[in-house]
Amino acid sequence: MKQIVEMLDRDSRVSDYKLNITRKESLELFYVKGRLETVRRTDTTDREVTVYVEHDGFLGDAQFFLYAATTPEEVAQRIDEAVEKALLINNQAYTLPAEEQGKYEVESNFADCAMPEMAARLADAVFAANVTEHTALNAVEIFLNKYTEKVFNSRNLCKTQVRYSAMVEAIPTYNGETQSVELYEQYNISSFDAAAVTAEIAEKLQEVAARNAAVRPDVMPECPVVLRKLELAELMGEIAYQANYAGIYAHATLFGKGDCIQKEPQGDRITLRMMGELAGNIASAKFDSDGMTLRDTSIVEDGQLVAYYGANRYGQYLQEEPTGALHCMQVSPGTAEAAVFEEGTVLDILSMSGLQVDFYSDYIGGEIRLAYLRENGRVTPVTGISVSGKLSEVLNSVRFSKEIDTHDQYTGPAKALLTGMKIF
Repeated sequence: MKQIVEMLDRDSRVSDYKLNITRKESLELFYVKGRLETVRRTDTTDREVTVYVEHDGFLGDAQFFLYAATTPEEVAQRIDEAVEKALLINNQAYTLPAEEQGKYEVESNFADCAMPEMAARLADAVFAANVTEHTALNAVEIFLNKYTEKVFNSRNLCKTQVRYSAMVEAIPTYNGETQSVELYEQYNISSFDAAAVTAEIAEKLQEVAARNAAVRPDVMPECPVVLRKLELAELMGEIAYQANYAGIYAHATLFGKGDCIQKEPQGDRITLRMMGELAGNIASAKFDSDGMTLRDTSIVEDGQLVAYYGANRYGQYLQEEPTGALHCMQVSPGTAEAAVFEEGTVLDILSMSGLQVDFYSDYIGGEIRLAYLRENGRVTPVTGISVSGKLSEVLNSVRFSKEIDTHDQYTGPAKALLTGMKIF
């Protein structure tokens, strides 16, 4: 790498450069019908070089990867090719982050013990959930990862951070007298909580049993709809995009500062904060791929868009102070007690083919794969139906749970109660 930096420094055509080096150490466990079949260790390093070239008042860039077998002659050739490509890119000029150094570690209890021990704990927590009658974990794959990420550039920036994550992939299966039903579960975490892991997998085993029993309702109910954390993460992601520098620069957003996401709120008001680091959130980091230190920013307060956020380049284009590429979403809890989501008649959605949210057409909806139709204490698993509604009206009346949960990049209310949705 020292040789590569010297080559870049000597090349008068190269205005600036950036190197991203990511080492990934992984321990992987593969189970079939509860039996450990394969254990695999991996240790890989990716090296990406970005070359910046100033030309005709623009700043072009191009990337290439380096490998252990790359020769000095090949490096020189790839630099030449990157320069030629960058000369074809007419980006508005901007400056790279500069004059920062440091070594950091994102907080995680995955660092508390050796990988084999932590992976075994994770596996024990997964299989502790396997107690539902007629169900089983047909296949389980566990990936425990440690990332060491380094970024340095031509402007005296050099930073390193260590992050951890784990992914559980499972196939919960229901074995009935006449048929078997399988579901797919992917569960991502950045710190270990045995009870939370067991509860998550147990819920999916209950869902696969419910999927086997699910029916299409003879009569479509008219009732509130309950969304859970996965769909709430998708909804809040769409709201967050409205404040992202890149979307604003591309004229792909509908709202600006001071605009109300909830125009006439009668339920709980949305407060959304984009953060660099959040406990349990797999997107937690100290800095982004440019080396920009991440700065937490509140973008929606009481239903109103109050600030933008985003990476260095687009922040400069908009003459905004860059926050860095923030990915952790923190949504404030609501006022609804747990009983609110089970009172009267409600359609409690467990899984969808994907929540569709479109601010331009004022639409929210999607196809339901599995839901619980709750009618005064009676619960019926249902499938084969869809929901749709007017997004602005749904946001005005939404109620959020007091209970908080985390899904990937989202931390916020575990449930939301939506009224005005059509079920068909």
